[in-house]
Amino acid sequence: MGDSGEQSLLEFPCEFPIKIMGRDSDEFRRVAIELVEKHTGKSNDDAIRMRPSRKGNFLSITITIVATSQDQLDNIYHDLSSHDEIVIAL
Repeated sequence: MGDSGEQSLLEFPCEFPIKIMGRDSDEFRRVAIELVEKHTGKSNDDAIRMRPSRKGNFLSITITIVATSQDQLDNIYHDLSSHDEIVIAL
């Protein structure tokens, strides 16, 4: 308390999973991956996991990145939360 500077609980660089949810469509898949890769570079196929909802209407995409800074993570989440195809990003 009383510390004017923000401190992150993370030590960078570190592996960081980003979970993105939206309606199951090719457009959602493309947009979600492109928005993350805009800040991280190309993701390896094994760093991307996709899981459909029970009824198949929604899709959860988890992309594990090597995060380099809190600013990078903030920018990724800002871009994801600003896009119409993205329902939620965790």
